[in-house]
Amino acid sequence: MDVQEYTIKNSSFEPKHIFECGQCFRWNKQDDESYLGVFENNVMSVKKENDTIIFRGKCAENIQKVCKDYFDLNRDYEKIKNKLSNVDDFLKTSIEYGHGIRILNQDLWECIISFIISANNNIPRIKKIIERISCKFGKKIVFDDKDYYTFPTPEELSNATIQDLRDLGLGFRDVRVYNTTKMILEKQVDLHRLEELNSSEDIREELLKLDGVGPKVADCIMLFSTLKRLDVFPIDVWVRRVMNELYIKAEDETKINKKEISKIAEEKYKNLAGIAQQYLFYWKREGA
Repeated sequence: MDVQEYTIKNSSFEPKHIFECGQCFRWNKQDDESYLGVFENNVMSVKKENDTIIFRGKCAENIQKVCKDYFDLNRDYEKIKNKLSNVDDFLKTSIEYGHGIRILNQDLWECIISFIISANNNIPRIKKIIERISCKFGKKIVFDDKDYYTFPTPEELSNATIQDLRDLGLGFRDVRVYNTTKMILEKQVDLHRLEELNSSEDIREELLKLDGVGPKVADCIMLFSTLKRLDVFPIDVWVRRVMNELYIKAEDETKINKKEISKIAEEKYKNLAGIAQQYLFYWKREGA
């Protein structure tokens, strides 16, 4: 693979907002303010200079196509922001804060394993675990004289024993990753069929069959992968906190029923709830 470059101008693209809003784990900030990441069979650097975004990397396909697919560049985020900004002033403020967020189209398989690993975990540790898995079981790509490793396919990861996964620091998640890999290889949950289903409920029901996938992890997978279910609203500590502060105002936020939060999100944000969630999450965690 040769190194390719592609540039665009897009007012709804801010690398920091995209890579630090909790949706991905293999992008890291570099000394020159660029972000470098590995996704599918690609290694890429993304840097914003003035109003130009520069993509540079080794890609399995044409870099323009890769970027359009992965960064969801054909979706009009200006239109989405304008629509959501009319919901209320809270959301409008969060959108202004995280104006450059885009939801990535991440590989479904990698997303499943990554978010199983994310359960009761922190982002620096999640990143290290995924990196160790990739180095041990993925394929090497050399970019700018450095070695990078792809996330292993189900077939590649099936070479890992539970002990192998434990040695990589997965903790209690080792059995879950092992079992889920086996289930997917045996097509107990068929990833191709998941992408053909139209109903979020039907997709969620299938994902919940996988070991280590609960409701929140299932929603993250649906929102952040190529499944692209923008109607789902993953609820974690930060989202519960911001929804309580803005709308529910309960004295003890830990006792709020998640169904109550989901109902508010569905009524207010409708089929764009997932994008609204990202603005609110990023605003609450980083700025509010």
